[in-house]
Amino acid sequence: MSGRIPREFIDELLVRVDIVDLIDSHVPLKKTGNNFVARCPFHTEKTPSFSVNRKKQFFYCFGCGASGNAISFLMDFSHLDFVEAVEDLAGFAGIEVPRESVEYQSTQKKGDLNDLYALMEKAAAFYADQLRTSAEGKKAVEYLKSRGVSGDCASDFMLGYAPDEWQALANQFDQKLLLEAGMLVSKEGGQIYDRFRGRIMFPIRDKRSRIIGFGGRVLDNSLPKYLNSPETPLFHKGKEVYGLYELLEKNAKPQRILIVEGYMDVIALAQFGIHYAVAALGTAASQAHLDLLFRFTSELIFCFDGDKAGREAAWRAMEPAFSSLKDGRQIRIMLLPQNHDPDSLIREEGIDGFTARVQAAETLSEYFFGRVSNELNLSEMEGRAQLVNKAKPYLEKLPESIFKEMMLARLKELSGWTGLDVLENTATLTPKQSSKQRPEIHRKPLPNSGRLSSARVAIALLIQNPRLAEIVEQREIDWDGLEFKGAALFMNILQTIADKNPATMPVLVECYRDATEEKPIKALAFLDLQVPDDKIETVFCDALNRLLIQAREASLARLLDKDKIRGLDAQEKELLRKMLTAK
Repeated sequence: MSGRIPREFIDELLVRVDIVDLIDSHVPLKKTGNNFVARCPFHTEKTPSFSVNRKKQFFYCFGCGASGNAISFLMDFSHLDFVEAVEDLAGFAGIEVPRESVEYQSTQKKGDLNDLYALMEKAAAFYADQLRTSAEGKKAVEYLKSRGVSGDCASDFMLGYAPDEWQALANQFDQKLLLEAGMLVSKEGGQIYDRFRGRIMFPIRDKRSRIIGFGGRVLDNSLPKYLNSPETPLFHKGKEVYGLYELLEKNAKPQRILIVEGYMDVIALAQFGIHYAVAALGTAASQAHLDLLFRFTSELIFCFDGDKAGREAAWRAMEPAFSSLKDGRQIRIMLLPQNHDPDSLIREEGIDGFTARVQAAETLSEYFFGRVSNELNLSEMEGRAQLVNKAKPYLEKLPESIFKEMMLARLKELSGWTGLDVLENTATLTPKQSSKQRPEIHRKPLPNSGRLSSARVAIALLIQNPRLAEIVEQREIDWDGLEFKGAALFMNILQTIADKNPATMPVLVECYRDATEEKPIKALAFLDLQVPDDKIETVFCDALNRLLIQAREASLARLLDKDKIRGLDAQEKELLRKMLTAK
């Protein structure tokens, strides 16, 4: 794999690209006052609430709360991960993305990766041709027909057949590239042979349609029944799912995504018109899998066979599920009847029956509390204690959210234990909100900054104008005694500016991607204080002065109270004397 993208390049890229030009190329914008507006591309609305500010190089939707810089927009709009978004933004700017050399980094170069992608396309074409034309392939075709797979469906998923020969691929293509792509196996003696032999082949495509690996299934009962590509520069099974590209081709914004257990489940459901299923690739669903899928939908449904193995798989999915459940996301659990998989069930009950089961799938909360309380006697103290011990480790994995508070409240209700405190996210300045209660930013600009607290004004101006940190550096401030609501965030931002030296507000916000402070910083970044450019420093200094005065008064009151109650030590007495003298 290529090395990391230098942080300096990302910062420079954000400075170079005009976010208005970028977004306007995807969503036509209309200028209104100082901002550019449009109907939000991230939720359905009749009147424009999506606003882009050229000066701040930031977008914000007053309807759904989506916000961020140019990178954030590409990640959300085009469903890209961070690196892909940076690459696309660099392409928009017409510049190459440099890479750092990293310890343990593969020597793989971008050109070599392109060669690997091209090779995988050729291999898939070879397998598809074998399925259509070879004598062995006819047996595979008969098997697929027996499973109800049509020719159109086989074509949509690019199904093929790997001949039952030791070097069918090795004799066709560059062996060095085949080895790097995981398509050949090399023995210690130097002998090489095809990894996939005598199997129906399922090409695995990423969301950009590139073939990154293969899965192969035998036609008989020999083992292993399924064989997947190994980890390669292209393929990482813990981060990819089967069927995602095909799903997005049918619907770029699915209402829900069904996670099933195998390739044939995905294909069988697609055959019946269920085009929103994907499968993990020979491994349990990970948090990386769920975070990937949540970029395209707000609802995931785990679909497991109803046997013991299926029930155990459903429970194993709880750990990554809890870690990925931010506000606005939902997970359901769908356990199938005994002796059924999705393929057999949809054939027996039809699409209407299967869809009804999908819609009636248990919520994660119902499934979880049903599972942890099963076989416990909650009328006894011991049973309730066991319930807390079983449930609390999972609930602690939940990100700070309304859902976490409600889950903890439910555990309190079932256990009766008042020692379970609902945890609060003290890092934010804004009230906690659900997916429908976004940061409290008015649609109309605030008439003046006087209605806001001094802390909110100072922090918002500092985020929007990182250069103001120079003013703070010139002050003699007792940081240990600086106490006000938001002080920790204020000092955190100052430290980040000192460490990263961001040139602009979007660059500063980028420093907080995926950090606990990201949400309040984004909200304050777009807060319209209506402060003229020539008054920014004055308003900031006024707000800072008020904060310092408030902090000094609070510190003085604390020392006086302590002096009355239990006395002060020598250092505290000297501090009090100086404060009283200065006053």
